[in-house]
Amino acid sequence: MSAIAQQEKVETVKTEKHSASKTPQVLERYELKYTIPLDMVEPMCRFIEPYCSLDEYSEKSSDNYYIVNSLYFDTPNLHFFYNKDYECLERFNMRIRSYGESPQPPYFLEIKKKRRDIIKKYRAKIFETDVKKAVEVRWDHLNGGKPRDKNTKNADLFRNLHFTYGAEPKVLVQYKRKAYFSNYDEYARVTFDINLRSMEQTDSYVPLPVESRMYPADYENVFDIGTSVILELKCYTSYVPLWMMDLIRSFNLRQRGFSKYQTCLFRAFEKYGYLTSMNMSTVPGIYEWNTEEE
Repeated sequence: MSAIAQQEKVETVKTEKHSASKTPQVLERYELKYTIPLDMVEPMCRFIEPYCSLDEYSEKSSDNYYIVNSLYFDTPNLHFFYNKDYECLERFNMRIRSYGESPQPPYFLEIKKKRRDIIKKYRAKIFETDVKKAVEVRWDHLNGGKPRDKNTKNADLFRNLHFTYGAEPKVLVQYKRKAYFSNYDEYARVTFDINLRSMEQTDSYVPLPVESRMYPADYENVFDIGTSVILELKCYTSYVPLWMMDLIRSFNLRQRGFSKYQTCLFRAFEKYGYLTSMNMSTVPGIYEWNTEEE
């Protein structure tokens, strides 16, 4: 491939994939997590910049970090939390995501399903300001009976799981993210997350942080010694880019788990005393959805 053709390919990929809001609506991927020191971020950015570019949100920010808000849902007895705590091989979580300090629609309904080492993410964009209604009402009614596209199917899946489990808002998680997309691969992404904060939220479905209620969740004891940044490497399961493997080797990265939801809910336990009367016997079994429609 000529240098000109290669550059044209890079510019095309940048145009098509340069935004977190353009994440595929159904995405099956590897998701590798690490914690790293803050002073390692810039050297790693220099390492990947020949292969990657900042995403749209990072480009617009003066320091290349943008705010991500995720409102996590769980059952009354914290079924999703305990599935993670017990390291169940198959589990999922539900959240509504927004961006910025004072987010406005669109919001994003997201389900992350984990089966062993594979993550499958379902994402639906909604523009309703009454988010609770959008989650509780059948989407074929809101859609005027039109044929369901992938966005509507994903929203319906979120609504069905919400109804089946009696899921409700629990905690809003916020952090600042610096994100890169690969210029050469169909899907590969590198993110650096800092300043993890959270607040209890059980009275609203809108992922809107309230500054006076936010409290830090990135204490030293939740990170490996000397680290304070959550690094995530994401790519399709069919192909791990060579530059990503080189990054892992060059910086001697050691993979570990890190659940932002679990970490922030622990903080809620400490601050508000959630675990006063949990009866796990009432928790329903794993909900199986029709994968043929995925």
